[in-house]
Amino acid sequence: MSAAVPVRAAVLTVSDAGARGERADTSGDVICSRLEALPATLVSRAIVPDEPDAIRAAVVEATTGAGLLVITGGTGVGPRDVTPQSVGPLLDYEVPGMAEAMRLRGLESTPHAMLSRQVVGVRGGCLLLCLPGSPKAVAECLDAVWEALPHALRLLAGERPCHEPPARDR
Repeated sequence: MSAAVPVRAAVLTVSDAGARGERADTSGDVICSRLEALPATLVSRAIVPDEPDAIRAAVVEATTGAGLLVITGGTGVGPRDVTPQSVGPLLDYEVPGMAEAMRLRGLESTPHAMLSRQVVGVRGGCLLLCLPGSPKAVAECLDAVWEALPHALRLLAGERPCHEPPARDR
């Protein structure tokens, strides 16, 4: 994938109130706005309740047609925050450095960021970012990984990494 080719992206919001239509999806709006600058083509956007089966079904559906899935909500420590444990078993592997960078960025704003359970991983060539539910936290998390995101997406799309040639006869 060249830098000019938009990635196919999906956005999933995990929110009981959002799924019932009682709350606007402002965090999803932040994600969609940021993805335009990636560039990305939005192929799906959904809201599901904080229910493991609903989350898993939405993740499976979204990852079949996207190279990037950004999920917001359900990453805290409350009893209804089930996104990480719902998504985790679906991943082929995790990318812990990206999640660590997000938490580190959040700690610059609030000590409560250490309670967030962001997960980043890959499922079938699709990169999944599980972000907190607040718009401010979503923006901070995306800022934390933004510079590395295009490179990660290119690698997942099959582009070979560009490395410096080995030093000869040092």
